[in-house]
Amino acid sequence: QVQLVESGGGLVQAGGSLRLSCAASGRTFSTYTMGWFRQAPGKEREFVAAITRSGSPTYFADSVKGRFSISRDNAKNTVYLEMNSLKSEDTAVYYCAAVRASMSPVNQYQYEYWGQGTQVTVSS
Repeated sequence: QVQLVESGGGLVQAGGSLRLSCAASGRTFSTYTMGWFRQAPGKEREFVAAITRSGSPTYFADSVKGRFSISRDNAKNTVYLEMNSLKSEDTAVYYCAAVRASMSPVNQYQYEYWGQGTQVTVSS
C-alpha cells in the first residue's frame, strides 16, 4: 500500500511558476512509476507528466511540454512537478499517482494509487 500526499498548489498569476510535491509513504517508492494528472472544472482528468522508476525516461502532455518538468528524489520518497509559464488553462486540481509496473505511463487507468489532489489556480 502506498499513500500519496500532494502539496505546493495555490494561486498564481499567468506567467508565474509553482512547484508541486508529492510525498509517498512506504519503503518501495523507487519501484513505482509516478505520474501527475489534472482535472479542470467540468472536464475529465487528463495526463500531465510521468517519470519512471530510475528517473528516465519522462513523459509529458503536449500542452505542457517545454513549460513543465518532472523529477523525483527516491531518497526522500518524493516526486516533483515544476510548472513554469503558467496559463489560465492550467487551472485544475493536480493529482499524483503511482503504479508498480506500467506499459503506458500516460494511461491513468493503469495507476494503482492516487493522492487527494492539490488545487492550482492561474489568474489571467
